[in-house]
Amino acid sequence: MDDAVDRPLHGLQVVECASFVAGPTGGMTLAQLGASVVRIDPIGGGADHRRWPVVGNGAGPADAESYYWTSLNKGKRSVAVDMRSDEGRELVTGLITAPGPDRGVLVDNVVGRRWMSNDVLVGQRSDLVHVRVQGYPDGRPAVDYTVNAEVGIPGITGTEEGGAPVNHVLPAWDLVTGLSVSTAVLAALYERSRTGRGAYVELALADVALAGVANLGWLSEAAERGGERPRHGNHVYGSFGVDFACSDGPRVMVVALTPAQWAALRTVTGTEEVFAALEQALDADLTAESDRYRLRDTIAAILKPWFAARDYATVSDELDSARVLWSRYQGMSDVVASHRAGSHPVLSDMALPGDAGSSITARSPMRWNGEHGGTGEAPELGRDTDEVLADVLGLGSGEIAALHDRGIVAGP
Repeated sequence: MDDAVDRPLHGLQVVECASFVAGPTGGMTLAQLGASVVRIDPIGGGADHRRWPVVGNGAGPADAESYYWTSLNKGKRSVAVDMRSDEGRELVTGLITAPGPDRGVLVDNVVGRRWMSNDVLVGQRSDLVHVRVQGYPDGRPAVDYTVNAEVGIPGITGTEEGGAPVNHVLPAWDLVTGLSVSTAVLAALYERSRTGRGAYVELALADVALAGVANLGWLSEAAERGGERPRHGNHVYGSFGVDFACSDGPRVMVVALTPAQWAALRTVTGTEEVFAALEQALDADLTAESDRYRLRDTIAAILKPWFAARDYATVSDELDSARVLWSRYQGMSDVVASHRAGSHPVLSDMALPGDAGSSITARSPMRWNGEHGGTGEAPELGRDTDEVLADVLGLGSGEIAALHDRGIVAGP
């Protein structure tokens, strides 16, 4: 990172041997906090190296830069190694278990590499901090989209009349797992600083998903119901919130979780008397979330004409003036336009390797003393191989050149 020296984890070295979203998100989070994260990449790149979205939207060359890979791995150092060779495995083991109080940290999601198992690595460094991302706790593979299906979320997502499960496109469990990785690393390092002990932390994607729905109370609800929660489309479950269309087309999401938010919505729409009469007729108390939820369709029908009679600019001004909780539905192209106008300091343009152009990526969402910090450079496969081997393992230029000649390591 360009400002790593000013970040709280400056000096910490983490070795990351992980692909796709969860592990790299954990490493990226640590890098944005100032850690030196060394990625171990296969020569030629791993399975996710060219994953979509890519430059040219797939219409360009097969080796087009991946917006996905470069953004999740920005600010890291890449070492390209032939891990099928004995020499390559020895180099990687040396990087993972290198001596020093700020070293000996590994994040990985590898399967079937006995030489990278925790008991083998601990034989080289007893205080190793090792965080392993898994699919299932027993080591079977899984991805966000499969564990999400298993915990029941697609069955309660979508319109009321829908029958088939509805997947969402956000890999939420991957992202939560990635942040849990960084939390586990920091907790284990704190323990090591006090006791001198290392730690082996296994973190299964399936467990993260199960913990998420259980902690929200959704499994308890299903147990009490004896069945599934009904689908409600865009309605907020358990309270009032739904989308409305303005007269000129844009749609807005309006939410009233608290009595104050409900009062603001009634006031701005001039519907106080209507809802007072509704409460009396139906013996309801609309200051209570449960009653707003129970009568959500009726409430939406009463409010709909107010939005339909006004264009978006008018709706925006009046809702803001009344301090209603709301937002406009936007496409990602709208977010891009806002970024170009300087509206989102957390976003930044990052130059891609070579002449591939630039991508929109993010700084850390954590603001330290008011600052997001730098973006970090886009990684280039194997760019840091020589530097890391020299700095961490103390190899000379001749030794490194010989490794290149034998195809054990590679540069860009």
